[in-house]
Amino acid sequence: QVQLVESGGGLVQPGGSLRLSCAASGFTLDYYTIGWFRQVPGKEREGVSCISTSDGRTFYTDSVQGRFTISRDNTKNTVYLQMNSLKPEDTAVYYCALKRGWSSLSRWEYDYWGQGTQVTVSS
Repeated sequence: QVQLVESGGGLVQPGGSLRLSCAASGFTLDYYTIGWFRQVPGKEREGVSCISTSDGRTFYTDSVQGRFTISRDNTKNTVYLQMNSLKPEDTAVYYCALKRGWSSLSRWEYDYWGQGTQVTVSS
């Protein structure tokens, strides 16, 4: 079955960087999208960024544009989220997810989810 495993979360000071990884396995799809989402207690899960693995098209939510970069390694079925200039408001549990077809930041379109990794930005 489809499995998504996130790694790379942790505690970082404001202005610092982290790189999250999402390793995907258990499926054979020619055209799919991996997205990163985040959630804090009491709030809805928010789409952060996504990448289509067929053409590499990427999308970012406005609050991370210019600070986060999503990339993929198709040979490893792994997607990365490089997070720079981190702010306290980036603190959340970060999830990766998979959907068939084209890119979207709507969580309702994603079929499979990882278990999440905590990112805490604090001095």
